[in-house]
Amino acid sequence: MLTPIKDKVTIVTGGSKGIGKGIAKVFAKKGAKVMIAARGEDSAKKAVDEILADGGIADYFLCDVSDWEAVQALIATTVEKFGSVDILCANAGIFPQIKLSDMEPSDWDEVMSANLKSTFLTVKACMPIFEKQNKGRVIVTSSITGAITGYPGWSHYGASKAGQLGFIRTAAMELAGFNTTINAVMPGNIATEGLDDLGEEYLASMAASIPLKKLGAVEDIANAALFFASDEAAYITGQQIVVDGGQILPESMDAIAEM
Repeated sequence: MLTPIKDKVTIVTGGSKGIGKGIAKVFAKKGAKVMIAARGEDSAKKAVDEILADGGIADYFLCDVSDWEAVQALIATTVEKFGSVDILCANAGIFPQIKLSDMEPSDWDEVMSANLKSTFLTVKACMPIFEKQNKGRVIVTSSITGAITGYPGWSHYGASKAGQLGFIRTAAMELAGFNTTINAVMPGNIATEGLDDLGEEYLASMAASIPLKKLGAVEDIANAALFFASDEAAYITGQQIVVDGGQILPESMDAIAEM
């Protein structure tokens, strides 16, 4: 059993939907005080209401986590509300599918800002708190896309997710001086509302290409994040764990057929 995270103040960026919402709900269920950072009030309020209805403690703060002033306000509000920040789950991200031939520089910049810049800003904003209390945990939601695999239309997304892994390796060394770790979870295809627009055919084909024959659940990613947040992971930093049901393992669909 992992060390309890009861009363640990946890910020989850992009926590109103998908993987972020799954992380927020699992951490709250384990006793953490959760601050959800999101851009949409309706979805953020709904996520908080679900946590409260389940007996958890949560609130939300509306902000764009690619904006430095907004991120600073997020951290200040969290400290004012809950007294500290113990865990940062840098989860916010977008994944619009646009092939290179149609991609505009603004499309590239938007994804880099939402996915990669936001990771840097939220970590930077939490550093003074982690240093003061001489302890902290950062868990970044990266992806197998970019660092390991590729898919047409997601060159900007893949670059941002690979960039997060490069970021955590140096950040780990700089955070280590005040007993703070930073690690990444790399999801494969996870069943969220964000995949609905990709169509049933795509979802079925992806499930068929995974050795476990199913898409992952948001709880699968949340549980990996929970491990990185625990005392049991205190000597692990600058690392990543793939949570994909074996998706990256087969050399081809022929390998799946031989199972």
